[in-house]
Amino acid sequence: MADEAIARRNFLKGAGVAGAALAGGAPAQAQQPATQAARAPDAYLTLTATEAAFLSAAYDTFIPADQFSPSGTDCGLVAFWDRQLAGAYGNGARLYRNGPHVQGKREQGYQLPLTPRDYFAAGIKAANAWSRKTNGKDFDRLDAAGRDAALKAWDGGQAKFDGLDAKAFFEALYASAMEGFFSDPLHGGNRDKASWKMIGYPGLPATYARTAEQYRGKKVNLEPKSIQDFL
Repeated sequence: MADEAIARRNFLKGAGVAGAALAGGAPAQAQQPATQAARAPDAYLTLTATEAAFLSAAYDTFIPADQFSPSGTDCGLVAFWDRQLAGAYGNGARLYRNGPHVQGKREQGYQLPLTPRDYFAAGIKAANAWSRKTNGKDFDRLDAAGRDAALKAWDGGQAKFDGLDAKAFFEALYASAMEGFFSDPLHGGNRDKASWKMIGYPGLPATYARTAEQYRGKKVNLEPKSIQDFL
């Protein structure tokens, strides 16, 4: 079942390598994750309602609720990325953003003067503009098939955004989903350790040093341990 679950989490056929557009950074201030059942809406630190709706729709398309895990939104991915964008990473603390700004090669990574926060704001605005032009409504208002088709168009290079590379934005969006889904729950994503339970990851590795040999090559059937379990 673990192999089947991992295969399912390829999300979209032909998706690019995660992290090509943006590198992960230090999380913003941690807060307690909400419970899945009847939880209140997240109080976002930096995302607007439109941006949160866009990310929720994208993450739920990447990670729909099924027998393997809750949806991306219910796993806390929007809250996770909101905290990332609200903190030092989102403000570009570790990026050199002074000029000159020239068109670089894809393998050279992020080459824009925008902070990651500004980049996501611009990317979501451009993606919604493309969606309205192509489908008559914002991305989050599309049905599941429409969202899937839009993401594939961005990833495949068929879509043209005003002022931004659609494929690069898709890769950044995809990377943010991956980071949030597999992060330590302390940072807001991976609520209830859903992804760790799915793949059999035990969590904080140092706590399993004495039992590592007995699980070599096997699925780990242990309750995962998060950093917050030791706080």
